[in-house]
Amino acid sequence: MDARFFLETPRLRLRSLTEGDLDRVVALDNDPGVRRFIDAGRPVSSDTVRRETLPRLLGRGFWAAEESVTGEWLGWFSLEPESEPGWDVVELGYRLRRAAWGHGYATEGARALVDKAFSELGTERVTAQTMTVNSASRRVLEKTGLRYIRTFFEEWPETIEGSEQGDVAYALTREQWARSNRPEPPQTE
Repeated sequence: MDARFFLETPRLRLRSLTEGDLDRVVALDNDPGVRRFIDAGRPVSSDTVRRETLPRLLGRGFWAAEESVTGEWLGWFSLEPESEPGWDVVELGYRLRRAAWGHGYATEGARALVDKAFSELGTERVTAQTMTVNSASRRVLEKTGLRYIRTFFEEWPETIEGSEQGDVAYALTREQWARSNRPEPPQTE
């Protein structure tokens, strides 16, 4: 594995985000389809991304995703620690360019991060949440092994289409992950 990358999969490389990713993050955050379930796709100024979004993404637990053969920037993934200083409980997240949708990148990256969290980072629980109506993200979370926990309703600054159905929480514990990753016993005849 190349030392520049936090994680590599057959098709993805995850590396630290840098200030050089600003224009890519601005483009990502200004695609209404990408942000449809976040803020109804409202445009975000470059200044807001520079002052607020990018500093958060430069922090611990966020990585730029690149296609491993071409180096094409696909978006970002996160395992954001829910408390300091460790990785005990992390929230899984991702935001990919529309051109990357439907190719399995979100599932591939999410699975690899979950595996790394439990096998190397000492994580005890991975959580995630999305809008109930965001069926594509829900499928990714389920394929990654996370399990539906609950539906909940919060007050948001503005109404987004589908928000009346609430949000859903998912989680996976180290024990659940370990059970699902045990090799199958050999078949005997």
